[in-house]
Amino acid sequence: MTRGPRPDIETFAGDLFGEMVLADSAAAAAARAERKPLSRFVPGLAICAIAGAAAAWLSQNYGVPVILAGLLVGLAMGFAAGDPRTHEGLDAVSRHGLRAGIVLLGFQVTAMQVMAMGLVPFAGLALVMLAALLAALAAARATGQSPAIGLLGGGATAICGASAALALYGVIGRERVDQAQFTLTLVILAAASAIALVTYPPLARMLAFSDAQAGFLTGAAIHDVAQAIGAGFAVSDSAGAQATVVKLTRVALLAPLVTLAALWIARVQPLPAGVGKARVPMLPGFILAFLAMVAVNSLVALPADVAGWALTASKTLLLLAVTATAMRTRTELLLGLGWRAVMPVLAATVASLAAALAFARWAI
Repeated sequence: MTRGPRPDIETFAGDLFGEMVLADSAAAAAARAERKPLSRFVPGLAICAIAGAAAAWLSQNYGVPVILAGLLVGLAMGFAAGDPRTHEGLDAVSRHGLRAGIVLLGFQVTAMQVMAMGLVPFAGLALVMLAALLAALAAARATGQSPAIGLLGGGATAICGASAALALYGVIGRERVDQAQFTLTLVILAAASAIALVTYPPLARMLAFSDAQAGFLTGAAIHDVAQAIGAGFAVSDSAGAQATVVKLTRVALLAPLVTLAALWIARVQPLPAGVGKARVPMLPGFILAFLAMVAVNSLVALPADVAGWALTASKTLLLLAVTATAMRTRTELLLGLGWRAVMPVLAATVASLAAALAFARWAI
């Protein structure tokens, strides 16, 4: 006589199969729930684009530095960030936009430009950058602020202003420097560059600097790329060419500085256990991409239009990233930072000017 399956085994198998089906259905439902529509980014992207367009218009028609205009317009429109629907779009622009903008800067630099500067100016540039970093760190310590704040202000001053600040902030992290402090750093950097653009060319003429000396001064001591090069050409075409090489060499040094900064800050100011351990890679991905763009630009003769389009796209993305960051900053926290918060950038600016003046006077 053949026996049928035992009822308890059948029941168990049926229950197990049912649980598996339910589990699969639940997992599929969770996956569908996690696939949020891309439309969630639209409100933040739209308000950021409007603010960025307003900043670009102010810059074009009134001569306001575009980064400074973006910061001010973003702060003025901070009320829009009070709507939770804008948060995801603004956060995406401030994070991914800045990385893409920095990567595209790689199309402005070649290895040949760096080597063409020569050993003596390169050594002087290294001294100017080191002076800016040390001065900012010393100012941060003297005013009771963290090493991360000094590193942010000094590194941004030493390399290329807002672009370097955005790159450094990506590896320093919000856990070490809050968004209000970061925004204030960007404001001071933009203001310092605007003042330098107006004052450094007359200073070079007053000191009777040669074109090579004036080009080194403006290229080594002014933060923003466009303003550093513009100040050089305000002296002469030859000084402008020298300033371009010096300034682009500083931009090329963005990758090693950010990498060293990531390693140093992780040692000097470690995060609490379990917080942000994956934020400090040895080589951040966007810096690797930046180096790849420099390599491509060095090995392949790209059409001039490509470099122009890349520069325009980079400026646009960085403007949007700065504007979004400013919009997400609470103004009351910004106002509450006090005078100590501006000291690292001011100290770095003064130190870089003094070092550049001394080197241009005595070594070039």
